[in-house]
Amino acid sequence: MKNGKLNGKVAVVTGASKGIGAGIAKEFAAQGASVVVNYASAKSDADKVVDEITKRGGKAVAVQANVAKKSEVQRLFAETEKALGKIDILINNAGVYEFVPLEEVTEQQVHRMFDVNVLGMLLATQEALKHFNSDGGSIINIGSLASSLTPPTAVVYNATKGAVDAITRTLAKELGPRKIRVNSINPGMVITEGAVAGGYTEGDMRKMFESLTPLGRVGQTEDIAPAAVFFASDDSKWITGETLLIAGGLR
Repeated sequence: MKNGKLNGKVAVVTGASKGIGAGIAKEFAAQGASVVVNYASAKSDADKVVDEITKRGGKAVAVQANVAKKSEVQRLFAETEKALGKIDILINNAGVYEFVPLEEVTEQQVHRMFDVNVLGMLLATQEALKHFNSDGGSIINIGSLASSLTPPTAVVYNATKGAVDAITRTLAKELGPRKIRVNSINPGMVITEGAVAGGYTEGDMRKMFESLTPLGRVGQTEDIAPAAVFFASDDSKWITGETLLIAGGLR
């Protein structure tokens, strides 16, 4: 795109092999950014996203890394810098979820969700700091409507997303002097491969969400990506520490 909003920028999108992350990666490439499509295990899915981007004339590379492991996060950014140079944008999108009643919550679940959703976000952000240049950068955290809607049977997931809200506001203050902006996008229910696989997108749960949503439908990945472009671009250059709910009016 000749006059894309992200021309010449380099973006790292964690958990970008599927769902919201893949949607953001494709939209960023369409807006002129070079994109690192990070994935933990789904190599073929990540390659597919890269393939789609390059077929349309964009630039992307897939890099494996589990964001919950510091050494892998370091490798992710080292490989990004080697392939694309300095980094301008980080999308902390990698996340896991599981919904069970309180009685069934296990230590293992708590650690797994907090390791990816909270520790992973902190490790990626920490590492990105070393790769931004003096112009600063934009960090976009993908939170969830869950932190404010707080649905039942999601106590651990809700807790991780409440942490994301607090981290976004804290780091906006801490990193602002370095010209690094930190904002978050909190989507409602979005039709993604993960949500479909979990059985959340059909039947009663979806009907309930639709009936409570003023705009009457659940989300698609393309509902989220344009907001990420806004936060990554100069259109939002005086915005930091903000959380944008994208949920069709459900709150």
